[in-house]
Amino acid sequence: MILVDEPLWPARGRLWSHLVSDVSYDELHVFAEMLGVPRRAFDRDHYDIPDLRFRSALWLGATLLPSRDLAARLRSSGLRRPKHLNR
Repeated sequence: MILVDEPLWPARGRLWSHLVSDVSYDELHVFAEMLGVPRRAFDRDHYDIPDLRFRSALWLGATLLPSRDLAARLRSSGLRRPKHLNR
């Protein structure tokens, strides 16, 4: 399942959301491509998407979750890649 949090994270003059999958990275990459998000936006285990793509992500079927729940689902799926592991 594709999950997204609210665009609350400020960077480079706009707000950003996190886009993750609790199924596979392949599912996540396909969804991001449909959303028009470049692969360079992928960061270890998630995509950073700008606020202007947030509603489109929901329209395409992403499930909105609070950031804390999104992170918990990512960890429980086994797809979390913490920075300290540098994978």
